[in-house]
Amino acid sequence: MQDLKDHIIDSLGDAVNSVDVANFGDKGEEITVNARRAEVVKVISFLRDDPLCKFAALIDIAGADYPARDRRFDVVYHMLSMQHNRRIRVKITTDTVVPVPSLTELFPNADWYEREAFDMYGIAFDGHPDLRRILTDYGFDGHPLRKDFPLTGFVEVRYDD
Repeated sequence: MQDLKDHIIDSLGDAVNSVDVANFGDKGEEITVNARRAEVVKVISFLRDDPLCKFAALIDIAGADYPARDRRFDVVYHMLSMQHNRRIRVKITTDTVVPVPSLTELFPNADWYEREAFDMYGIAFDGHPDLRRILTDYGFDGHPLRKDFPLTGFVEVRYDD
């Protein structure tokens, strides 16, 4: 894994902020790439197409909210190399204003994952073909997975026989 880490750093240069290797015991080691937001398409393309990487499957795109930070959201991409039997995680940070470049041109399944991140967190994706709500109603106000989302409802619902 250290050789792969060095290869990624040498190949991508300034497109990544850092590359870390974590040991998960029996499950082995995983690499986390902390990439620059503007370079995420370049980083993901490299990881998919490079013969030493071959992370050809996009498993998931997830969000995480840290409201105390200026860039409050982490966008986390999980990828799998079936050829090398390895997993990798790519993280970027963003805020509520600046959109993240969309990966729908590289991976068609990114369409649904990006829509979910938009709906649940309000993370915008630049270049997405159909960025609209997917899990909540179209008139829904807010983003339910944000840490500052209210825990009580706005409308009281009661059961009536």
